[in-house]
Amino acid sequence: MPRFSIIVPSHGVAGRLGQALDSVLAQSFGDFELIPVCDAAAGSPAAGVAAGHAERDSRVAPVHAPPSEGLAGARNAGVRAATGTYLLFLDGDDVLVPGALAALDARLAETGPVDVLPCEHERVPWWEGEPTRPAAPLLEHAPGGAFAPARAPRLTGVGLPAWSAAWRRAFVAEHELAFPPGWFTDVGWCGRALLRAERVAVSRRVLVRHRARRQGDRLRLPGAHHHDLLDQTERVLDEASGLGLPAERSGPLFEQLFAAVLKTAAHPRRLPSGRREFFRRASALYRGHRPAGFRPPGGSLGVQHRLLAAGSYEAFAALRDTRRAAGRAAGALPRPRGLRTRLHYGLQLRRPLDPDLAVYCAYWGRGYACNPAAIHAKARELAPHIRGVFLVEADQAHTVPDGVEYAVLGSHRAWELLARATYLVNNANFAEGVVKRPGSVHLQTQHGTPLKTMGVDQSTYPVVAAATGSFTKLLGRVDRWDFNLSSNPHSTRVWERAFPGSYEHLEYGYPRNDVYVTAGADDVARIRAELGVPEGARAVLYAPTHRDHHTGFEPGLDLEAFCEAAGEDVVVLLRAHYFYDRGGRGRSGRIIDVTAHRSSEDVCLAADALVTDYSSIMFDYANLDRPIVVYADDWEVYRETRGVCFDLTAAPPGRVARTPGELARVFRDGSYADDEAAALRAAFRERFCPFDDGRAAERVVRRVLLGEPPEALPPVIPLAERVPAPAAANLVRS
Repeated sequence: MPRFSIIVPSHGVAGRLGQALDSVLAQSFGDFELIPVCDAAAGSPAAGVAAGHAERDSRVAPVHAPPSEGLAGARNAGVRAATGTYLLFLDGDDVLVPGALAALDARLAETGPVDVLPCEHERVPWWEGEPTRPAAPLLEHAPGGAFAPARAPRLTGVGLPAWSAAWRRAFVAEHELAFPPGWFTDVGWCGRALLRAERVAVSRRVLVRHRARRQGDRLRLPGAHHHDLLDQTERVLDEASGLGLPAERSGPLFEQLFAAVLKTAAHPRRLPSGRREFFRRASALYRGHRPAGFRPPGGSLGVQHRLLAAGSYEAFAALRDTRRAAGRAAGALPRPRGLRTRLHYGLQLRRPLDPDLAVYCAYWGRGYACNPAAIHAKARELAPHIRGVFLVEADQAHTVPDGVEYAVLGSHRAWELLARATYLVNNANFAEGVVKRPGSVHLQTQHGTPLKTMGVDQSTYPVVAAATGSFTKLLGRVDRWDFNLSSNPHSTRVWERAFPGSYEHLEYGYPRNDVYVTAGADDVARIRAELGVPEGARAVLYAPTHRDHHTGFEPGLDLEAFCEAAGEDVVVLLRAHYFYDRGGRGRSGRIIDVTAHRSSEDVCLAADALVTDYSSIMFDYANLDRPIVVYADDWEVYRETRGVCFDLTAAPPGRVARTPGELARVFRDGSYADDEAAALRAAFRERFCPFDDGRAAERVVRRVLLGEPPEALPPVIPLAERVPAPAAANLVRS
């Protein structure tokens, strides 16, 4: 029997779950079992993280609980699976501090067996600020050893998170304790457990580092779930009444419960509706359970107690501070440039939203491209009633296909469209001055699978952080997102951490990648002819990424020398990062510059193989199941200056070359396309191409533009059943 069973609910925190589990496995005290509780659905990001840890450490034993059962159901599932002497709970986005388990074991050795051992925890602001210890005031006056709860009557458990204590499993089983359903489940669990406990001790050592979410505490967000606080309060008060709790204990319990109730009632933002109903029910509970001789606290809080006892909602509402900060965030946003434009945009914001207008933009207006273009095209087919308008820079208007409506970024017409559109779709971000209107729907499609660090994860890399600009402004843009598109579970985890927000993840695949499944041999032949690829040639796409520590484009490879060394049939399609697209296009010998070509998807379809360093194009190209070679001549420098999400060289999509000679050799001897390279590519595709089945755009249109429920969308076609677009030539040389 292990000393500790550590239960970690994981729904909705896949991006940080690995850090939580690692903090447990790194403990110096090793007598524990670690129980991540995950969604049982196939492809669940959290389940993948938990399974990976279970493969590496036999102490990790994942269990499953459906998200519909909430936090309470996940914790209860973990309790049922636990075998340890003591139960510990850890939220999936928090961590155990180093040495926590050793200190806890030592404290239990001092006190002997106890039913409950509350500990201190550290609350760390999500971005910057000093850590605090919220439980310290509750614990500082507790006796030094083990004690009966009556000796510390203010230690009621009501203000204690379940993850800030150790719970004796036999005590939990004896009293059939379980987390009650609904929100504020810690109030019900901790309050009832401390009522039943006979022997308690405390530890003033920090056990958990609670990392505050940027989105804020879910329990403080607006919504009807705040009525659950009254359910939990009633459960605890009923149990206290049944036990005949003496006044010296019932008074502090009553006061602490109603401190939480009044805090909710006094914040109108938390209860957008049903405030009067909440107050009336709270008033009935107050009068029905007020202990004999209870004296309200002094000051404003005491006045609120008296008004609640009297049921005087109108007086309570008048006392409550009703000043709102409603327009503050919008007012702080930068405005469109130019007084006339600002006035025009402001006037348009007063007009109603157009329910059938969608505005699209890609790469800050660089043309009709990427996921927004693929969604726009599918919307014309499936939702023809929705008028779609693409926003482009003036010099990119020529990229817009015939029949597609467009507007020039920065123009009065563009600002009018942005003010009136119900749907806004972008693979980057709209301008700072765009206001998120109630009823509008913003879809962030992203434009690649992350290998390099993104968003706020860049803050620890000085070169990148300096170029990124204000992270505060970045997060202001993130706050406009309603949906964020993801092409694989890895991306979902990274987006959750890098762009913290309240949006919904759509794990539908990338619409721009649909063509890799739907295109045929004729399409491949046509594109190759348009690009000027000679018949019978092996077209190698070379797509290096941008390097933040360079000031301009550096190919990093002598391409003419590569062609000569790789084989006489090799031609190179050079596609530089879009930062270096200057609109030119040309050919030099066997090098065809396709940087300015509108569609990266076309370029990929034309290529028989891909050579890249760390560009996200490799994740898209892998859908074609064609050879990929990673040219990692400066991997260590790139990793240290840019930061990466995983070690590409340890899990590459094919052969890895470190020098020009190695790169030429794998093409010359055919090993770039041999069985070993194919096995690496298969594992890579399994990890990064689970959703790109040719129907991603359809899923997005049906879910976002047509409002269909997730269960009505086309299911993802398994990877083994997909038929990628054919390559132009037999790639394996004799």
